[in-house]
Amino acid sequence: MVELDWKAKMVSSDIPKKSPKLSNKLQVSIPTPFRFSNMSSPLSTSPSASKAYDYYLRLPELRKLWETQEFPAWKNEVVLKPALHALEITFRFISIVLSDPRPYMNRREWTRRLQSLTTSQIELIAMLCEDENEAPILDLTSSNGVLTRESSSAEVWKIHGETTVVNRTSEASLLPRLVTWQKSEDVAQKILYSIECEMRRCPYTLGLGEPNLSGKPNLDYDAVCKPSELHALKSSPYDHIENHENSTLYTTNQILESWIQTAKQLLKRIASGIDAGSFEAAAGDCYILEKIWKLLEEIEDLHLLMDPNDFLHLKSQLQIKSVNETEAFCFRSKGLVEITKLSKELKHKVPFILGVEVDPNGGPRIQEAAMRLYSEQKEGNKVSLVQALQAIEAALKRFFFGYKQVLMIVMGSLEAKGNRVVACSDSGDSLSQIFLEPTYFPSLDAAKTFLGEFWSRERGESRFKK
Repeated sequence: MVELDWKAKMVSSDIPKKSPKLSNKLQVSIPTPFRFSNMSSPLSTSPSASKAYDYYLRLPELRKLWETQEFPAWKNEVVLKPALHALEITFRFISIVLSDPRPYMNRREWTRRLQSLTTSQIELIAMLCEDENEAPILDLTSSNGVLTRESSSAEVWKIHGETTVVNRTSEASLLPRLVTWQKSEDVAQKILYSIECEMRRCPYTLGLGEPNLSGKPNLDYDAVCKPSELHALKSSPYDHIENHENSTLYTTNQILESWIQTAKQLLKRIASGIDAGSFEAAAGDCYILEKIWKLLEEIEDLHLLMDPNDFLHLKSQLQIKSVNETEAFCFRSKGLVEITKLSKELKHKVPFILGVEVDPNGGPRIQEAAMRLYSEQKEGNKVSLVQALQAIEAALKRFFFGYKQVLMIVMGSLEAKGNRVVACSDSGDSLSQIFLEPTYFPSLDAAKTFLGEFWSRERGESRFKK
């Protein structure tokens, strides 16, 4: 039981005084934290398993592409480049699915899911490109309607009377090729219209063949994304395995890892933005991060479409198995482990955002500051930021809960994790430990609890007076 003298704590002048007939002590029962059995950190895995995972996905080579900075003056490059890589790999994934010869494959549902995934990625890329002024772009009006020899995939047209536009299309991306292939034409056309719609708020467009009705500059997509170098990594070290789900698994996880890399760079930007007092920009980045966690869940859901027999055969061929009874397969991704830790560590930024220091005696100093922030309604950027931090927590926990369900469906409840993840009743596995652990922001949680109780009491007192 926790007691709080509300008159001493609630300083907002906008909140009416309480009736003297009711006690000044507001009593709220705070639930005790969920207790786990003695376990090591859930965010740990075997180094050998992580090394094998990296080797299978050719992550060392992918990281070189992500981390190579071709444009030193462009701060957003490290954030946007892996996102563009994920999008380009998705174009390749569409080609793989539509070329799959298996008659029992659910090609229609695969196509729908990949269309949805592509649209989600384009939406996120557009959010990352808003207010972007440093990106390498191609000026569409500088050539006065003259095509250069090296720009064979360009078209000339006019907008607003006499303004001549040269609309260039990437020559290395797979998307323009998908437009010309009968099997993928409808899918590719829908993607182009998605790019046109989502990039409307951005100062430039991607230059993948979208209509570009506004005549905006094009991103120098080929120079930034380097599709040729990216697609050189399309072959897995285990391509000799004759199993169609091998390319599906390999490509799915390359997309996943690319977005994890974007999330990692975004988390660094969020932390530096908060430290610099740029709360509005940090809140925007936090909401983008929330969407990335949701996107990661959407990517993992693609495993549900894999053929059970082919996938389990592939699992045996690749010798995928648990190292111990509590380890989750997803933690073989060092990147996923890192962004999970960084997302949780954002809780340490709350005192700075609220303008208070942690009470060394364990007092409710942060909680009081949070209640003032919520009740006074004067600093909307700070409210948005702390709300966005809690949204990240919700999306993170939802990802791991969803991953556990996918694991059970794809591998079976007993096989899912060393016969323990789903079968054991003590919820002591690493995935349950993450999504069942207490809130990362207890002071914000308590502040909302007390604020809600306060307004409930005020409503009760107003009825009593009547």
